[in-house]
Amino acid sequence: MKKKILFISITFLLISCNKEVKIESYTILNEKNRAILKDELLEDRFTNLLPKLMDKSGIDMWVVISREYNEDPVIKTMLPSTWLNARRRTIIVFYRNKEKNTLERLAVARYDIGKSIKSAWDKEKEPNQWKALVDIIKERNPDKIGLNFSEHFALADGLVKTDYEAFLNNLPENYKGKIVSAEKLAIQWIETRTEKEMKLFRDLVAITHNIIGEAFSSKTITTGKTTTNDIVWFLRQKVTDLGLETWFHPTIDVQRSKEKLKSHIESFSKAKKEVIIQPGDLLHCDFGITYIGLNTDCQQHAYVLKPDENDVPQFLKNAFKKGNRVQDILTSNMIDGRSGNQILAASLQQGKSEGLRPSIYTHPLGKYGHSAGTTIGMWDSQGGVPFNGDYPLERNTAYAIELNTTVYIKEWNKDIRIMLEEAGFYGEGTFEYVNDRQTSIKPIELK
Repeated sequence: MKKKILFISITFLLISCNKEVKIESYTILNEKNRAILKDELLEDRFTNLLPKLMDKSGIDMWVVISREYNEDPVIKTMLPSTWLNARRRTIIVFYRNKEKNTLERLAVARYDIGKSIKSAWDKEKEPNQWKALVDIIKERNPDKIGLNFSEHFALADGLVKTDYEAFLNNLPENYKGKIVSAEKLAIQWIETRTEKEMKLFRDLVAITHNIIGEAFSSKTITTGKTTTNDIVWFLRQKVTDLGLETWFHPTIDVQRSKEKLKSHIESFSKAKKEVIIQPGDLLHCDFGITYIGLNTDCQQHAYVLKPDENDVPQFLKNAFKKGNRVQDILTSNMIDGRSGNQILAASLQQGKSEGLRPSIYTHPLGKYGHSAGTTIGMWDSQGGVPFNGDYPLERNTAYAIELNTTVYIKEWNKDIRIMLEEAGFYGEGTFEYVNDRQTSIKPIELK
């Protein structure tokens, strides 16, 4: 059943199960074409990325074990488009023979896992799945068997206790000493972006910006009537109408000349007080979408013009520039091999030396919204983040460059907080924004 056409500032086509949607020059694919692209991206990762990561980790056999509806976060990134969940107990074995330059992808399961992973278990010949797995291990005799357990990285800790114990109970004693944590391999599998994925990611970030642009416009906002919750639910509905998903509930908050600056907790609370939007309000959003296995996370600002204004006040423009400056300081300190804590400390020191009042809480972004990789601060951990912040910055990884700076506004006789978040990519030793960043507050004309 076709949905009615939406006449908005961005051009849409009719949406149906068989049609695609265009937002400016960016196409949101229908389900069939999404599946085709998802499988192409996954096969590219298995073929061109995984062998390099296994060589780098020193693990020649990676065993990923998961059960239906209780999936390991890693296996969720490996399932093809037609597998929405694991089936029964799904076991995948990756065996890397570096000398022969081969990578076997085997499923100890009744079925092939899409076209990329072939079934290696004949249940009629060997009814016991664990014994079938052990036979594969014995035949290849790996040096190291990587399993997904990790004390500090949740996304690399997907092997549940029951399956771990069952695996150990069936594994011969002479192989148990070869078991190692696949923590770094799992993290790098999740955090590394391929060239093909980045093409998709750039479009996805642009779509995110376009949706925010519509939300922060006079076509959506009527002063004295529209509330912050109205905009939140506009964002949620827009995502649904476009056939996309969101990985967190958006937030909209307001800063005003006569109201005290709220805390970090209040600014990002999902249960904040509903506010009716008025002229002179400085608006802020936190919004992200999910599409074909990738996630965005974005925070931007808009200002509702007063009747006698035709542009954002200069004092707010100046404050916003300080937010951009904190971004520049942070990204200039993103250097190969530095830990998140080192990047954080250097950036905060530099920002404060320039007279800024920064707070930095940047996180990996990609396969998950709060993804695997190094953490560069948390809003309540500005002295560094143990363990996760000690992980080094790797190349070809993406981040939500999330931070704020507090600025005193003489005209309002108070502090305000410029809160920014944009998707960034650290490539071959250089940083770039995935699809630009906000460099000025968006003005909303009175309606």
